Amino acid sequence: MASSFLSSEEYDEHAHQLYNEGNYDGALVTLREGIGLYPTAVELHVGLGYARLARDEFAWARRSFEEALVLDPDHEDALAGLAETLLRFGQIAASIKTFDRILELGYSDDIELMLQVTRALFRDGLMEDALRFVDVALQQVPDNAEAVAMRGYIEHRSGQDAAAIVTLRRALALEPEYVEARIYLANVLYDRGDYEAALYQFEKTSPDEHWDELGIWRLMELKKSAQRLGDDDPSLVPWDDRLAELNEAPDDIDVMLGEIEAAANTRAEDEARHQLELFGSLLAELAVEQGAEVAHDVIGRDGRHYEGSWVQIVEQMRDGAAQPGRTVEEFMQAEARRGFSLTGMLISTADAEAFIRGSADAGMLRIVR
Repeated sequence: MASSFLSSEEYDEHAHQLYNEGNYDGALVTLREGIGLYPTAVELHVGLGYARLARDEFAWARRSFEEALVLDPDHEDALAGLAETLLRFGQIAASIKTFDRILELGYSDDIELMLQVTRALFRDGLMEDALRFVDVALQQVPDNAEAVAMRGYIEHRSGQDAAAIVTLRRALALEPEYVEARIYLANVLYDRGDYEAALYQFEKTSPDEHWDELGIWRLMELKKSAQRLGDDDPSLVPWDDRLAELNEAPDDIDVMLGEIEAAANTRAEDEARHQLELFGSLLAELAVEQGAEVAHDVIGRDGRHYEGSWVQIVEQMRDGAAQPGRTVEEFMQAEARRGFSLTGMLISTADAEAFIRGSADAGMLRIVR
């Protein structure tokens, strides 16, 4: 446990370590203790905001960022965190204005911050603004492979596939080992019907570098077709094995994640009561609205559209997966484990809506409406 003799910087450092390990509860405890001793330490309030944000406690996160900005109105990380929480509340104009304040303060040369803002805007489907911020980063570091690839993702989401292909190829020229960009490019090429080029990119990856079944299935399909391979061809065995790993029974880590998820789900009611202190009657109104059956529109990472109720969308996603025979619960649990491996973010499987919203927060899909 953190000691009261620690400095505010040491509290902040320890909390960062816990946060990076995914131990958000531990980070919260550490930050609260630190704030109790150092109430004017801006970094501790900012850290508390991001820990709250990671736990989807958006109202509390917003308050933490606002408290940090009272202490330091121009704190760039607090502004970025506040803007991200505003996105969660649907306050798009206020969020964009807050993000723009970061540029006004002269932080355009903070590449990590520019990419953080870009990812937040990208996740919420605000492609024009996401493009604007990634271009700010590229003005500073035109040969940054991550920034170049991010621009390619935005172009693809904006329907500019030809431009996206050129941009993603440039990212790979800058960093040939950038597997995420290569797999993304391969899938874009596949969707455009350029199967030879897609196979070329897929074959530059190894089974262990894939965390999405879709890419593996596509690679195997292309290899069988182009090379006239049978289902039992030895060259396909490593890919079959990887598929089995992605769909295998829960191991010790999966069990641990399941326990964490169960604890998070049982804690949900208590957290909701805390949120009521800030939401007030708005939360009750939202609960009534959510009770109505509404047709939603979701876009997967592969560009597929899913429409219907939350449950219907999850069923459609399951039916299009490699093992459509699984129950909805089994599908959500498998996808939550895969999402954690990819992003380090826990995705709730309490119900279909929580699963889809959690997946969107993790960047695994996009909610259009």
